[in-house]
Amino acid sequence: MVTVGNVLRDEVVLDQRVVDVSVGHPEPHGAGLAARLNWLRAGVLGANDGIVSVAGIVVGVAAATATRSTILTAGIAGLAAGAVSMALGEYVSVSTQRDSERAVLEVERRELLEQPEAELAELAAIYEGKGLSPATAWKVAEELTENDAFAAHAEAELGIDPDELTDPRHAAFSSALSFTLGALLPLLAILSPAAIRVPVTVIAVLVALALTGALGARLGQAPVLRATVRVLLGGALAMASTYAIGHLIGLVV
Repeated sequence: MVTVGNVLRDEVVLDQRVVDVSVGHPEPHGAGLAARLNWLRAGVLGANDGIVSVAGIVVGVAAATATRSTILTAGIAGLAAGAVSMALGEYVSVSTQRDSERAVLEVERRELLEQPEAELAELAAIYEGKGLSPATAWKVAEELTENDAFAAHAEAELGIDPDELTDPRHAAFSSALSFTLGALLPLLAILSPAAIRVPVTVIAVLVALALTGALGARLGQAPVLRATVRVLLGGALAMASTYAIGHLIGLVV
């Protein structure tokens, strides 16, 4: 039996993979897999934002004018503004989170230096609270402390891996990229011939939203049908609203 993270299991660790002895099949490390899934889910949501935002803009403008250059200019402006906004928002959010994580990690590092015995007892209490016997919990805490006390306490007490703090630059770039990729779909669809550009864009957007909504739900382990319908209704409402507004403005102007 070995300890992986904060779970005692009948497994062995080999080359960054966890292999279940009972079945002999490699499984991806849980924490790493969860992090990758979170990034992928964030990318899907960013693409969704890009699809809906730019679709609403180009459909609204197309309802007011048939001039392709005007529609394209509005769509490109919406794409650029949305991508920059997503990047800035994500950068600020992740930077704030990272600063907070660094602050609590520094407190933990100082406590380990000033009161190591109390911290060891605290770590053992954490594992005992997770269901281990007092003797086993103390043994686990001692071995983890001997190996890397700071990493052990950061993971058990704070749920943070000191070596894998999110880079706000990566988060900003990923958000901008996913938004841009999503926004390209309605931007290209609206370039269809004037007589069919709105129907083609609406259909393309709804199909894309159905796919991304279903994928996002599966990644988030949520009911697929409910999430997909919710995304479709939101996208349809956004396009219907902007189309109505654009049509009214076109009549007035």
